[in-house]
Amino acid sequence: MSGGRGAGSLRVVSLVPSLTEAVAVTRPGVLVGVTDWCSHPAGLDATRIGGTKNPDVVAIAGLRPDLVVANEEENRAADLDALRAAGLEVLVTEIRTLDQGIGELARVLAACGEPRRPRWLEEAESAWASVTPIGELTAVVPIWRRPWMVLGRDTFAGDLLARFGVRNLYAEHPERYPRIPLDALRATGPDLVVLPDEPYRFTHDDGPEAFPGTAAALVDGRMLTWYGPSLAEAPRALARALRAAHR
Repeated sequence: MSGGRGAGSLRVVSLVPSLTEAVAVTRPGVLVGVTDWCSHPAGLDATRIGGTKNPDVVAIAGLRPDLVVANEEENRAADLDALRAAGLEVLVTEIRTLDQGIGELARVLAACGEPRRPRWLEEAESAWASVTPIGELTAVVPIWRRPWMVLGRDTFAGDLLARFGVRNLYAEHPERYPRIPLDALRATGPDLVVLPDEPYRFTHDDGPEAFPGTAAALVDGRMLTWYGPSLAEAPRALARALRAAHR
């Protein structure tokens, strides 16, 4: 770590909500700065430093962190370069599968001074190891509308769904989050449309009506897209939502 401080006095800034929760739960007190979108855990006491796509580099440098934790998808390369140019150490994660997520979480927590894997991470790994498919189902997974955008290739959420036997019909698309016209989405004839409540907040009244005749699974976006302590409860929550839609 820069600054030569011991693990007990580390100062960390997190630019990713999932990583914020993981660090805050595991190493209470080390976070000095987090984004405006960092909503977990509740009551987090840290300076807000802007969004994931527009962090205040000057404010972050003023917090004198030993480490800034980031993600190659959530954060822009230009912002991370600016932080490095300010003399800050930046740890950038890449998380496109569950296994990658488990490994990267362990790496981040070790860099934040955690000497061993926390119990919640062990519980998460165990919970996912015991997941059983609910069937062989095809799905489209919108993440936005106006315009419609869906999960494409190499996504963390897509990997989680695959473990339940749910195959994303756009998993081979050259883009990770392609814009697809609604008529084209319907034309794929999916068994399911999976509708998370973030980043777009799909609800019972906003989303399913666009796919008449197709089963709709409304899922907690945090369970589907966050890599952190929620991973321990995600298998049960996702299985419940997927099974309810597939009945």
